[in-house]
Amino acid sequence: MAKTSSVEKNNQRRKLVAQFADKRQALKDIIMDKSLPLEERFRAQLKLSALPRNSSKVRIRNRCEVSGRPRAYYRKLKISRVALRDLGNTGKIPGLVKSSW
Repeated sequence: MAKTSSVEKNNQRRKLVAQFADKRQALKDIIMDKSLPLEERFRAQLKLSALPRNSSKVRIRNRCEVSGRPRAYYRKLKISRVALRDLGNTGKIPGLVKSSW
């Protein structure tokens, strides 16, 4: 089980990303628009850098929904390999059978 503080910190980042998504996208559109004057684009760049760092989408860490484990994460299932194995062995994931030969 991961530290609760790490999981909560990541949840807070998700909230910030959702809160600032529209503002960040609008500023990025201004920055990437080559037809605008350089000064206006630079002002938009300064405004973007003034936003909280944790409002950037790349700062979110994929974590297991069950255990909070940050590594060996399956995106499709949103759980880690360890949790997948445990849930599969107890029969809680339909269609998943432990192989043996």
